[in-house]
Amino acid sequence: MTDDDQSKASSSAPPPARAHRARVLKRATIVRGVDESEIGCTVRNQHSDGAELIVPAVPVPGEFLLYVPADKLAYRCLVRWRRNDHIGVQFTGTEPKPKHHYG
Repeated sequence: MTDDDQSKASSSAPPPARAHRARVLKRATIVRGVDESEIGCTVRNQHSDGAELIVPAVPVPGEFLLYVPADKLAYRCLVRWRRNDHIGVQFTGTEPKPKHHYG
């Protein structure tokens, strides 16, 4: 292997979808807005760019705010995949605790 081959191999990072996700079990709430009900869920694993959520069998919009009390933050989320009661989301930003959140 040449020096150039070694530098290419060592500089290749996994794509974001395959980035290491820390396994966690955090209570969270999908906040859809002031006039709509909230959906309780669990964060199953998480990394800086997204998370896998376990959500009950209810309709979840393609974009929403996810409040995670353990992080004291709300994450703006974009749904990337759905499989049974699991949803993969990409974080598109953060906000403080939503004022209209009931919990």
